Amino acid sequence: METRTEISSLGEFGLIKRINEGVSTQLPDTVKGIGDDAAVIDNGEDFGLLSSDFFLEGVHFDLTFFPLKHLGYKVIAAAVSDIAAMNGIPRQVIVNVALSNRFSVEAVDELYLGIKTACRDFNVDLTGGDTASSRTGLLISVSVLGRVKKDRIAYRNTAKPNDLLCVSGDLGGAYLGLQLLEREKQVFLVNPQMQPELDGKDYVIQRQLRPEARMDVVYELEEAGVIPTAMIDVSDGLASDLLHLCAQSGVGAVIFEDRLPIDDQSFLAASELNIGAITAALNGGEDYELLFTVSQSDYEKIRNNPKITFIGYMTDNKEEVVLHTKSDNRVPVTAQGWSNV
Repeated sequence: METRTEISSLGEFGLIKRINEGVSTQLPDTVKGIGDDAAVIDNGEDFGLLSSDFFLEGVHFDLTFFPLKHLGYKVIAAAVSDIAAMNGIPRQVIVNVALSNRFSVEAVDELYLGIKTACRDFNVDLTGGDTASSRTGLLISVSVLGRVKKDRIAYRNTAKPNDLLCVSGDLGGAYLGLQLLEREKQVFLVNPQMQPELDGKDYVIQRQLRPEARMDVVYELEEAGVIPTAMIDVSDGLASDLLHLCAQSGVGAVIFEDRLPIDDQSFLAASELNIGAITAALNGGEDYELLFTVSQSDYEKIRNNPKITFIGYMTDNKEEVVLHTKSDNRVPVTAQGWSNV
C-alpha cells in the first residue's frame, strides 16, 4: 500500500528542504540556485538576480480589508525586497494574475495602479506577465530581475562567528496591523453598522497594507562602504529568517531582547491585543526589513545610522541560536513558518 505523508508533518521549512534534496545546477552561468532570496546568474560584468513570489487570496491577503491598490503595491515591494536582500538593485518585474469573474475591469485598474506606483517608487520596469481565469479568487505571481556588482553580493551562507547582527527599521508592526484588521473584520461581520476602531493605528496598519522594500538601506550601506557579510529579508519573521541565516552559514547567534527595535505604536497595539510585543517582533513576519551581519571593523561606519539597529552577534556554536532576555536568561529561538492543515 502506498504511503501518504501529510505536508503538515513537514511544515514550510521541512518541505523546502525536501524539494531541495537532489537538486543541482548544471549550467556554468548559474552561480546560485535554490536556497537564497534570489537565484544568481553570471552576466559577465555583474551578477543577475532572479526571484519570484506567489500571493493567494484567502492565504496571503483578505480583500475584506485589503484595498486592491495597496495589494498591488505590496506584491511589488515584497518582490523587490528579495533583491535588496542580496544587496542588489531591482530592474524589471513580470506580474501574472489569475482573476475570478467577480472582479471588474475597474478592480483590475485599481490593482495595477498600485503595481505601477510601486514600480515607479522602486525604479523598476513592469515588462510583462500573463493573465488567466481563476475559480478561487485572485492569485498573483511576481517575478523580479535585478543586478549586483560581483564584489558586493550578499548571501545567506556567509556569516562568520563574531560578526555583528543588524536589522533595519522596526519589527512586529505588520503582524500587529494584521491582527487589528482581523479583529475589526470580525466586529463588522457581527454588526455591519459598527465603524472600525483604527484611530491612532495608522503606522501598524500601513506596515501590513503598504510595506516598503528597504532599498534605501542598500544604497546607504554602499555609501558607507559596507558590504554585509550575509543578509536576508524579514518576510517570515525575525526568528525564522535568523534561523535560515544561521543554518546556511553554519553559525549560531545571540540576540538581545532589549535591542529589538519596536515602534511605540506597535507596543500600544500589542498591549491592546494582549499580544507580547517581543513575540510579534520575533514571529510576526511581513516586515520586509533587512537582517544582516557585518564585520566588527565596519561598526563605526554605520553605528550612527538611525535606520539600523545592532541586535546581537554571531557565534561559532551552530547549535545555539538564542534570545538573551532582559532578565539575563537565554531562550532558544524557534522557527514558525506556515503549515498545511
